[in-house]
Amino acid sequence: MEIILLERIDRLGQMGDVVNVKNGYARNYLFPQHKALRKTADNMKLFESKRKEYEAINAKLKAEAEDLAKKMAGLSVTIIRQAAETGQLYGSVTGRDICDAIAEAGFKVQRRQVKINEAFKVMGMFDVAIALHPDVEQSIRVVIARSEAEAKKVKEKKVKAAKTEKEAAAAEATEAPKAEESKAE
Repeated sequence: MEIILLERIDRLGQMGDVVNVKNGYARNYLFPQHKALRKTADNMKLFESKRKEYEAINAKLKAEAEDLAKKMAGLSVTIIRQAAETGQLYGSVTGRDICDAIAEAGFKVQRRQVKINEAFKVMGMFDVAIALHPDVEQSIRVVIARSEAEAKKVKEKKVKAAKTEKEAAAAEATEAPKAEESKAE
C-alpha cells in the first residue's frame, strides 16, 4: 500500500515521502496514529495544501522534545529489585519499569519511547536511550540495585572507574610524545 508520511518515521522516511508499506502496518498503526495518509490524488492535494501546517506542528513538537531533553540531561534513576547474591534479578526490569521510574523523577515519557533491546536481568548501571521525537534522543542512566545504599555504591564505583580511566588516558597522552622523542634520538 502506498502512503504519504505526515511526519518523519525511523527506517521509513521523511515527512511528505510516498512509501510502500504492508497493509496491516498502515491500517493498524500509521493511520490511527495520524502519521500517514493513503496515497490518492485527493490526499496528495490535501497534504500539499496543509504541508506548512504539518511542518509547523512537527517543529513545535521537536522544540518541546529538545527542551525536555535538556532538562533530562544527566538524569539518573534508581530501580530497586530483589536479586540473588550473584546479581541475577528475580524477574527483570522492562521499559515499563524504566518509564515509571522516569515519571517518579518528574518527567513524562511514554513506554514506547524507552529504547531497550531486551529486559535487564542483572543488577548494575545501564545507559538507556529515550526517543522523545524522531529527531531527538536523550540518554539516561538506570541503576538497578537491591537497596538505595547499594545503588549509591554502584554510582560511586562507576565515578571512580571513570576518573581512573581519564587519568590513564591523560598519562598515556603525555607519555606518547616522550617515547617518540627518545626514538628520534
